[in-house]
Amino acid sequence: MSHRCTGTCPGKKVRRTSRNPIICLAATFACVLSLAPAASRAEVFPVEPLSTELGPATLNLGGIADGALFTTDRNSNTAAGLLRLNPSILRAYDTGMVISLEASILVAHDTLALDRYGNDVFEKVYGKVQFGLGRFEIGQTDGAAYTLAVTGPKIDPAVSVDDPQMTFFRDPATGRAFASIFALRSETGSSSNFAKLSFYTPKLFGVQLGLSYTPSEGKNVLPFLDAGPDVANRQNRMWEMAAAYETQLGDATAKISGGVTMGHNEWRTPGHEGLTDWSLGAEVDYPLDDEWKISAGGAYRRSNAYAFDVNDVQALRNTGALHVSTAVTWTAWSAGFEYSDGTARALDAPDLDARGMQAAISYAINDNLQLTGGWQRFVYERDMGVFYNGRQRIDMNAGFAHLRFKV
Repeated sequence: MSHRCTGTCPGKKVRRTSRNPIICLAATFACVLSLAPAASRAEVFPVEPLSTELGPATLNLGGIADGALFTTDRNSNTAAGLLRLNPSILRAYDTGMVISLEASILVAHDTLALDRYGNDVFEKVYGKVQFGLGRFEIGQTDGAAYTLAVTGPKIDPAVSVDDPQMTFFRDPATGRAFASIFALRSETGSSSNFAKLSFYTPKLFGVQLGLSYTPSEGKNVLPFLDAGPDVANRQNRMWEMAAAYETQLGDATAKISGGVTMGHNEWRTPGHEGLTDWSLGAEVDYPLDDEWKISAGGAYRRSNAYAFDVNDVQALRNTGALHVSTAVTWTAWSAGFEYSDGTARALDAPDLDARGMQAAISYAINDNLQLTGGWQRFVYERDMGVFYNGRQRIDMNAGFAHLRFKV
């Protein structure tokens, strides 16, 4: 059964009529954007994080709410969302040292939320000490290779085709996000939010270095009390090294990064080995004038973990992911294009190929609100078994509108 949408934009003489739901959504989003201020951000008073003094310390509470409406050629029109709170408490000393305890709490989400932490309620809980020679972090948080990674411009990271926090395609066979089969992520993030100890140098002559040690796959509010899941071939003693460099090339700003994670296989079974996961990235931003800027970049990642599953590391397996993107920014407006490509190879599992692309436009309403709309396409292929469509290849398209509120 086909559906037809018709309508007009207020103040516009153009009428839109279509039986294609993706075109309908795109036309509606274009209509909304046409009514937005033509110049810079709307004059809306920004919302600040809640803050209160607790003696010599300061307690802050921020958060992020994501909501998306979308329509696909595979599922019915639907919505997705998540809510995350970010509390922190910090104390600054006269010496310049700052000590803080920070957290990220996933309060609510649906099955299309696709974070890299397995949708843990406590995504991050860690302590941080910042001083003149750098900063230490201890607890459940990201590692150095992920933190310092450069992957190319993303006008809305939450709905990017590379390391997304939200996806628009569901596998009806499992009810889970389809990308959980093989999510395209071009930055090294194998240590996930496992409890770890990290050190970052200050940026000196444009160079910043990072080092992390993750003793196990344990996730616990109190670090290092949990060894992780009771599964074969789990990794432990993971070391990460990363470097990032930023410099000016005339009016342009260039950034490059590199990171590697290496681990040991704790309960090794025949054919399995320790983890090796590395990535490289670069980006160039060039301002055309005070209002216009163009950006381009990308990243490549390689790992011996099948489909980047840290507990499926074998000598004869390899997984790669490439991400390239470009963006144009004008005042509060941004438009961008992304392309991602990934392969996962194994002798005793399906060879997987995945490609994703996105064209989107975004408007920063103010410091708290961002509205993004666009189109995504994913293609998955396998050489063994079939997807839920009964074939070894599946093509999926979606039109979407995403609103983020961040404090």
